Amino acid sequence: METIRPLWDSVWLTNMGKLHNELATQLEKYLEVSNVSLFVNGHMALEMVLQAMDLSGEVITTPFTFASTTHAIVRNGLTPVFCDIDPDDYTIDASKIESLITDKTCAIVPVHVYGCICDVEAIEAIAKKHGLKVIYDAAHAFAVKYKGRGVGNFGDASMFSFHATKVYHTVEGGAITTDDKDLMDRLWKLKDFGIRDEEVVDGIGANAKMNEFCAAMGLCNLRHIDEEIEKRRLVFERYMDRLSGTEGIALMKPQKDVTPNYAYYPIVVDEKKFGSNRQVIIDSLAKEDIHVRKYFYPLTSDMDCYKGRFDSSLTPVAKWTADRAITLPMSASLSLDDVDRICEIVRSCRG
Repeated sequence: METIRPLWDSVWLTNMGKLHNELATQLEKYLEVSNVSLFVNGHMALEMVLQAMDLSGEVITTPFTFASTTHAIVRNGLTPVFCDIDPDDYTIDASKIESLITDKTCAIVPVHVYGCICDVEAIEAIAKKHGLKVIYDAAHAFAVKYKGRGVGNFGDASMFSFHATKVYHTVEGGAITTDDKDLMDRLWKLKDFGIRDEEVVDGIGANAKMNEFCAAMGLCNLRHIDEEIEKRRLVFERYMDRLSGTEGIALMKPQKDVTPNYAYYPIVVDEKKFGSNRQVIIDSLAKEDIHVRKYFYPLTSDMDCYKGRFDSSLTPVAKWTADRAITLPMSASLSLDDVDRICEIVRSCRG
């Protein structure tokens, strides 16, 4: 309450107010990045950074992601070209990117998945070789570091989601991190109707600003983010302990040189080895009022809105994974006893 009380006194509730600016500054420090541009949500942040780069042609990306990633590309008049994923960490398979590059390729939009990060070094090398922009969908990767470096420093820009389901949230919100000052200026205009000042509107923009109440929530949550991640670590490790060695259940593998955020706990069910499929697990958990997600399912390339446009057989690892992945409950407040109960139910589903 003390954080939002000054809002009522100032009557400044939106339009890049004091709390908005303070949050941007604190996030720059926490994420160890040069610049943060705040948005109403992560999707608009991604859509607008693509627009701000004035891209045209084809964008190489992954179908194993939330709908937002592909929608942001398509809504900018760009053509997504889907690359398969790495079976170990579910991120874009960097070894398969170059074969998809054509004279129409303008950018790569890789996705950090479940808190696992892409092969940023390989992607950077490919992008430099071919003169491509790289925009990371880092919705799952808040606070993640690679070799001690904040993940928001890689590529030309990174998008973070601050939705209420994320490790860190502002209820609704998002951000772009970049070291490109010109891009920051273009983003500022795009998210505020193209307004330069009270009398000059020199761009055609939208309304995608973060309001002061969301910024206030962000400031409150940022004070506790490290202890929240530590609590998640305990939950994550309990899952690993209880499910390791279960035949037919593939678990997340730690990534070398990565400081994780324990955003999600996915399992991938191989029905031939497990003896039953993921729906059996989902239904068994639901009977105990435990609800899980097929995350991500379907592949974005298989969604009804793109029917007939893409062939998911060209990304077989992504297809196989999407048909078998489940994200189990994961939060800082989840008790270890509940984790034990969830794991017991999962194991009991073996055929």
